[in-house]
Amino acid sequence: VDPQNLAQVGLTVSEVLQRLRSANASVTAGDVEEGKRRYVVRTDGDLETLEDVRRVVLRSDREADSGRIGRVTVGDIASVEFGYKQPRARIRHLGEPAIAFGVKREVGANVIETMDGVRAAVAELSSGAVLNKGLALDQVYDETVYINSAINLVKQNIYIGGALAAFILLMFLRSPRATLIIVIAIPVSVVGSFVAMAALGRSINVISLAGLAFAVGMVVDAAIVVLENTYRLRQNGRTVHEAAYQGASQVWGAVLVSALTTVMVFIPILVMRLEVGQLFRDIAVAISVAVILSLLVAVTVIPALSSRLLSGSIGAPGSGPRLPGLDAIGQAFVRVATGFARRAGNSKTLSIVVVVVISAITIGATYLYLPKLEYLPEGNRNLVFGVILPPPGYNLETTTTIARRVESAVQQHWQSEPDTKTPAPAASADKSQRAPPGIENFFFVATPSRTFVGATSKEPERAGELIPVLTKPVFREPGTFGFVSQPSLFGRTIGGGRRIDLDISGPDLEEVLSVALRAVGIVSQLMPRSEGHQLRPQPGLELGAPEVRLTPNRMRLADSGVTVRELGEAVDTFNDGLRIAEVTVDGKRVDLTLAGPKREVQQTQSIGNLPVVTRSGHILPAAALADITVTSGPTEIRHRERVRTVTIEIRPAPNLILEDAMVLINTKVIAALNAEGLPDGVRLGLSGTADKLTQTWDAMVWQLGMALVIVYLVMAILFESFIFPAIIVLSVPLATAGAVAGLAVLNIFQLQALDMLTLLGFVILIGIVVNNAILLVHQTLFHIRIEAMDYRDAIVEATRNRIRPIFMSTLTSVFGMLPLVLFPGAGSELYRGLGSVVVGGLALSAVMTLAVIPPLLSLTLGMTERKKVVAVPAPAGSD
Repeated sequence: VDPQNLAQVGLTVSEVLQRLRSANASVTAGDVEEGKRRYVVRTDGDLETLEDVRRVVLRSDREADSGRIGRVTVGDIASVEFGYKQPRARIRHLGEPAIAFGVKREVGANVIETMDGVRAAVAELSSGAVLNKGLALDQVYDETVYINSAINLVKQNIYIGGALAAFILLMFLRSPRATLIIVIAIPVSVVGSFVAMAALGRSINVISLAGLAFAVGMVVDAAIVVLENTYRLRQNGRTVHEAAYQGASQVWGAVLVSALTTVMVFIPILVMRLEVGQLFRDIAVAISVAVILSLLVAVTVIPALSSRLLSGSIGAPGSGPRLPGLDAIGQAFVRVATGFARRAGNSKTLSIVVVVVISAITIGATYLYLPKLEYLPEGNRNLVFGVILPPPGYNLETTTTIARRVESAVQQHWQSEPDTKTPAPAASADKSQRAPPGIENFFFVATPSRTFVGATSKEPERAGELIPVLTKPVFREPGTFGFVSQPSLFGRTIGGGRRIDLDISGPDLEEVLSVALRAVGIVSQLMPRSEGHQLRPQPGLELGAPEVRLTPNRMRLADSGVTVRELGEAVDTFNDGLRIAEVTVDGKRVDLTLAGPKREVQQTQSIGNLPVVTRSGHILPAAALADITVTSGPTEIRHRERVRTVTIEIRPAPNLILEDAMVLINTKVIAALNAEGLPDGVRLGLSGTADKLTQTWDAMVWQLGMALVIVYLVMAILFESFIFPAIIVLSVPLATAGAVAGLAVLNIFQLQALDMLTLLGFVILIGIVVNNAILLVHQTLFHIRIEAMDYRDAIVEATRNRIRPIFMSTLTSVFGMLPLVLFPGAGSELYRGLGSVVVGGLALSAVMTLAVIPPLLSLTLGMTERKKVVAVPAPAGSD
């Protein structure tokens, strides 16, 4: 549109806009309702061709004398043509111009099935429409590669863990038939868990499958107790059917209590409302379903199979194949354990000293050596992504130039071929001395305000080593902030994952920016870029975004008959064009834009000369109707809790634990700034992942306490006593010391913080480490109440009878979970810490339970069971 044409026909820009918008409307805004009828006035339809736009009538006048009608159309005052928008972004892939688009799956859709469909679509397009146009379509990132690798690793660990558990059983039982009976419980429980989880609407994912892998060793616990008791009775001369019946009935209470404590410890987890609750629920449901099924298998399938497979001759205890050395160690351990139980039963002083010393050492070690906290493991996805924030005021060409420099700096990593003549570095070599892996894909998306860069590695397990490769050229740019990281497996946004947000809030933006600048200076010294730390402010730290402000002069506007809106629309139109609406052309949605003859103002001074057409047909420059000032302002104004806020996003280096980083910022930054003095109303606080970590830790402490209470109450109901559950619960601190020791051993070889998934291992321990103590207490009470033994002899006999099932169940659980800790691969970083906690806790508690429970029983049974011994006769047929 030309302003001279508008002035000649007496039209303003606003009137042209109004007519075009009305012509493009399919239904007018003025619907009329009369009674129960609605009258809708419709136009001819949307504008579809250039001629439709040209024919839009802007003004229609009738001559009074002749009655002739004169019309002014868009074609009379403007040229109508197809054109192209100015680019708002530039994209390059591996050094070539590109167009990028993402695929977003629907809520609830399976990601693997979705990606299968995407691959099929890419293959179809690549061999058809894309190929015909001489283009290439590449998929730069596939999330399912990591997921499938992680699932395959967990499946492998399930097979290996099951095989190790079977081997341990064979070593203890020395009978292939007896081992086969227990091994059957593994596939029955695991396969049944898949069916049950599907019925509950739970999907099989990396986390839930890891839960089943942990359950491989746990599902045989109940079966071991039942079969071992049955096998012992057969060795003592019972008939096969009597041994099968008595073997299950004697330990039914113990296996029921053990299974219920393992399952019910997850009740607080299932109702957790925090973000990590979904991850916890996947593991909780998987383990709970497997354990419940294993209980049913133990009391139904195991006795039935025992009555068939154990019908042959069974040798006396100690008979059968011998394992030189190992048998001698086992017999010596049994003698030591039973001898200690006897001495503890005869000496109250010894019992008290042992319980106090062991409890004090384990609780103190747990407190002193508990690792620092992390939020969630980030995973090791084959993707490195970064955001570059240039100084305010840069245009697209400048940001593209910056991105091209980053591209040039890393181009050698995707163009170079691997050197096959030079031997690969040893696995133990220092990673800092290794050459970075090759880049498989590299892309950047440059916009005027920020630039996104991304890369994938030719060696997926080493993708994280590309971070310094991309970071180095970014930090060379003056005044440029940025961060590069591997996106978290559990993060939903680009900046999600492992970060601390330092929020500076206050009523006055300039004062907030001043404090933010001081904070950035302190943080940069404490956590320098050279050590791998990264930070970026949101928004910028200065009011440096160039602005040209037009302040309307209301008196001049009134004198000229121009409204503020008309002024703004005229300036927009003759500056870079004003979008009116979308029109449909050949089935495609196209912007309808009103623009002046000169599409863009190239000089700041030209803003004042932009034409404004008045209703009287005059053309006035914008400077005649508004005061024009060139100034600067913020690129963005953020509010947090309705207060202006500047957020400094801090991403600590991988070797700095998140809790340590939070302490550092609280003590060295926030406390220091408060001590120096802050302007009135300015506040500092932490949010982001740091805030989530604090909330989750507080919730998990509460969950741990609730889990302990639930376990205690369940045992109190089933034992009909408050004393014996208290004895059993005392075995939990012994397990926590083992859990901390397991983490310490893992940290010798691999940095492992106490993240929230690892912390879940302590909840799992509460439910399973009490099983050994339950066996001892239950068997002791059986000898006292059913077989009328003296409580001191009952403790010794229970210790002798339950050493084998305790170590069988513990070792099968440990070796069943051990592959998840030892074997590297995709996903192992998620549950490696959890596995080390459970393995370490189980291993130590198996030994410590035999050292603490007998003395505790000797201190309490003399008072609680002395009168019950003579009142209960032994059942018929008992030993």
